[in-house]
Amino acid sequence: MENISAELTDYPSNNQVTVMTVKGFIDTLTAPVMEEKLRLALLDKKFKLIFDLSGVDYICSAGWGVFVSQIKGIRNAKGDLVLAGMKSEVSQIFDLLEFNRFMKSYPDIESAAKEAFLKPPEISPKLKKAKARNRG
Repeated sequence: MENISAELTDYPSNNQVTVMTVKGFIDTLTAPVMEEKLRLALLDKKFKLIFDLSGVDYICSAGWGVFVSQIKGIRNAKGDLVLAGMKSEVSQIFDLLEFNRFMKSYPDIESAAKEAFLKPPEISPKLKKAKARNRG
């Protein structure tokens, strides 16, 4: 019996964002389950991904490897993979491995969706000046 579950759902207010809710332990035996769900999402062209890890008690190197191995391809497809709801013991390893240097994590799904995918894009200072000049 596998000690993991991974379910894909659309984010309630924006079906362009996909939430993968993972529960259990992510180790060398269970990481392939999560990896297969991720592969199916990517085949379905779902590139804006939030991993809800609030139900995950442990992630081994194989589990972290699933995220790391896919993130470049996801970003090349104009998407991103962000993590949400990590328990403190999981978050400590995330920080220790310095994954926070290239992956974003948020306290919950709502803040992940809002900050990573739903906020309007930043306007560069140059563009703001140009728009102000054109209005004046």
